[in-house]
Amino acid sequence: MSDDQHGYDASRIVVLEWPEAVRRRPGMYIGSVGERGLRHMVLESAEELMEEVLEGAATVVDISLLPDGGVRVRNDGAGAADLEAALTVPGEWPRPGRRVLGLGLAVVNALSSRLVAETWREGSRWAQEFERGVALGPAVRAGAAEGSGTAITFWPDREIFDTAELSFDALAERFRELAFLYRELDLSLSDASGRSERYRAPGGPAEFVAFLDSDDAEVISFGCEDERMAGAAECSFRWRDSGGERVRSFANGMATLGGGSHEVGLRAGLAAALTDFGRGRGLPVVVADQVGAGLTAVVSVQLDRPEFECCRRDRLGNAEVAAVVEREARSRLGSWLAGHPAEADALVRRLSGNAW
Repeated sequence: MSDDQHGYDASRIVVLEWPEAVRRRPGMYIGSVGERGLRHMVLESAEELMEEVLEGAATVVDISLLPDGGVRVRNDGAGAADLEAALTVPGEWPRPGRRVLGLGLAVVNALSSRLVAETWREGSRWAQEFERGVALGPAVRAGAAEGSGTAITFWPDREIFDTAELSFDALAERFRELAFLYRELDLSLSDASGRSERYRAPGGPAEFVAFLDSDDAEVISFGCEDERMAGAAECSFRWRDSGGERVRSFANGMATLGGGSHEVGLRAGLAAALTDFGRGRGLPVVVADQVGAGLTAVVSVQLDRPEFECCRRDRLGNAEVAAVVEREARSRLGSWLAGHPAEADALVRRLSGNAW
């Protein structure tokens, strides 16, 4: 075998242009060409249009699963002046640092056999069509219209996806979760069968904790913004008399299933507050590994520069977050314990393994 036959040089490198780069390797962008990948497409589109709600420029986002397999997402914002860049160039959609983490509308467009972008503004409706990520022409005025807003309607490419079926329940779980994390959101989801649900949680993480368990114990909450971690943290928690833990953590709206620095800080802060309370009363020390018994908690951080410990982005690594969350948890729980001495005494004894 000669080097000429099997050599490798620059002439053999193939550079894939957009959108072919996404269409050739869709799993790198949405994780799957099955139902999970379809769901990712819907969530990506919806989360992009949620930005205007989070910024105060819109009030609602409606997601509709259409009878022909298409998906329509619409908000009532100001109406984007130019969507073509957002739909054809990754990362071109304006996005603040602290928001839901996503890959952008360009990926959705590239993996759709057809996509229609519409905006309503200044008394006119504007529309632009795309086919497999490529614009079929410029945006055109499609008639007069009242109100304002932006809509993305797309049909996932059946040449790429193994299924056309979307799980309403799986989408509902994520939209409900986002509503708990971002109390400004007002979301609705409907399908062709007539099923429709609305997700709105002005109580934020405290309402999330109440949803996760049916206990009637008081929910304790704290929130803060700190320059040291270049972001903000919000947490709600309570203990039941028995059972295991239900701790849910998030970074910029994304579930951190592997935990990370925000969870470490929360457990350390709770343990420190419980130990501080019990020290003068001759009660046992509570360590971080013990605070989970009966604990239901939601801890969410919004960071300008989130750092993750692996490519799956499921474990937060920002070291400074742990110190901030620990301080706030220790302070807030300490105040609650001081105001509820009998309940605090019982909690410390139970968590430390010395039941009444």
